[in-house]
Amino acid sequence: MRDAINLALRGRPAVALVTDEFWAQGDFIATSFGMPDVPRVRLPHPIAGTGAENHRIVAEKVAMEIVEALETGR
Repeated sequence: MRDAINLALRGRPAVALVTDEFWAQGDFIATSFGMPDVPRVRLPHPIAGTGAENHRIVAEKVAMEIVEALETGR
């Protein structure tokens, strides 16, 4: 969240990738930084430690959501 917020504050297109487990925390951080509408894409939890093949599968599922979030800012 913070990386996406910092990029957005600098006028750069950004989207945060946030897992289900941390979605509510992402809401809190975005709101506390005054950027509740920073673009986010939800990922399944966990991602870390699930292997390259799972990372590829998840990436394929969310790639278009990421592009859309970057294009629309939502």
